[in-house]
Amino acid sequence: MLSSKEILSMNLKYYRKKYNLSQEKFAEKLGSNLVYLNQIENCRRKPTIEMLDKMANNLNKYDSKLNITASDLIKYDISHKTHYSRIDEKKNLK
Repeated sequence: MLSSKEILSMNLKYYRKKYNLSQEKFAEKLGSNLVYLNQIENCRRKPTIEMLDKMANNLNKYDSKLNITASDLIKYDISHKTHYSRIDEKKNLK
């Protein structure tokens, strides 16, 4: 069973990689900064409810088709599981 921090990490990595953004660019889109996003993606930090709301709202602004909420960011979705850790590793998968 995954913790909420692990699920959030997995979902944020999924969206970041879906849009092919670096952590720095993705953090900007979320209204955050690189260090904070890195800590969340590596399960070293849990954001506040307000920050989850901000992230969801900013993701929806970035892609209006998403229509996600803060609670969606901490819901497990197996299709969001990525098997690579860096954008440049994505190209090497077959």
